Amino acid sequence: MTMTRQGTAAAAAGAAGADAQRVLQALEDGRSSVRLRAALMIGTTPDSRFVDKLVERCAIEPEFFVRDMLTWALGRHPVSVTLPALLRETRSERAQARSQALHSLSKIGDRQAWPAITPALLADADDEVARSAWRAAVVLVPPGEESDLAAVLATQLGRGERETQLSLSRALVALGEVVLAALRPAMTAADPRVRAHALATERLLRDPDTGFEFAIAEAKRVLVLGGPGQEGR
Repeated sequence: MTMTRQGTAAAAAGAAGADAQRVLQALEDGRSSVRLRAALMIGTTPDSRFVDKLVERCAIEPEFFVRDMLTWALGRHPVSVTLPALLRETRSERAQARSQALHSLSKIGDRQAWPAITPALLADADDEVARSAWRAAVVLVPPGEESDLAAVLATQLGRGERETQLSLSRALVALGEVVLAALRPAMTAADPRVRAHALATERLLRDPDTGFEFAIAEAKRVLVLGGPGQEGR
């Protein structure tokens, strides 16, 4: 009887191992629909053996909706397993690896990850990485450190095109009134892009229903008419 039970257990373990291997292989399938289903299966039945592969796939997955499912699947696993792997990825040389790790950390929302949100990541040369870092930062920042974070984020005002500027404004606005002290110096900066971005962000903070395009246009109008930073015009 004991031998039979042992044999049954071994067979079950072997079958489970084979199933796991098939799911892992499916994550590398050339069809995005197959990769999506594999990520869904992993998230539905979490298994710590999958975590490293999920993180690895996040770094190279070309499809946004598959990456989003990979992040969801990671969030279904214990933080004690996912956090170390994601923290390592924030230091990767691959931009997508850094960006996706930061995105996953923002979704998991465990503040143990806060020390990984470094000034270097908040000012990363890759816009997508920087945007992911900004979003993660406002989720993970410990109470009482919002002002310091706002000061770092304010150094990025004027950066990039519309999507990047909108992401930064949203991050700053999410921090609340504490950002005003960081915005004020930027409103009189030498760079007109910085001034306009700072003014638009302040407008969004005071009136969240204001659209970003309108806020930027209004900020530029103020500057042309001799507003902040235009003394003497």
